[in-house]
Amino acid sequence: MKLLNEFPVYAVLPCSDYDRVRGWYEEKLGMKPEIEEMGNAWYRCAGGTWVIITMSQYAGTAQNTAAGFTVQGIESVMDDLRARGVEFLDYDMGEMGKTQDGLMVFGEYKAAWFRDSEGNIIELSQVPSPPATQ
Repeated sequence: MKLLNEFPVYAVLPCSDYDRVRGWYEEKLGMKPEIEEMGNAWYRCAGGTWVIITMSQYAGTAQNTAAGFTVQGIESVMDDLRARGVEFLDYDMGEMGKTQDGLMVFGEYKAAWFRDSEGNIIELSQVPSPPATQ
């Protein structure tokens, strides 16, 4: 029996203005769609994963993380994105802590969030490496 965790996963993000979001992803994130069809933009990412932008009347209505990128050197990635005009969000997550200058640090785990041009919340996370198995 095949379980879903054996397959790549993708995120589908809604947009209300296709030209605006396509331009934003290229200008701010340096991403260009590999496929454009039927009003959708498909962005290939690492490990066989995709971010897909599609037209929807619900763009920007979710108040939770809609997509996340696991990165290394999160501070450097944030600096690069800030230089492109990306603005990071600040949160108070109670016991987990508060973001400082857009970055939340919880032990070895680090995360930051920003909104795209459509209001979708995107997370950057730096996850500690799992311990080596013997």
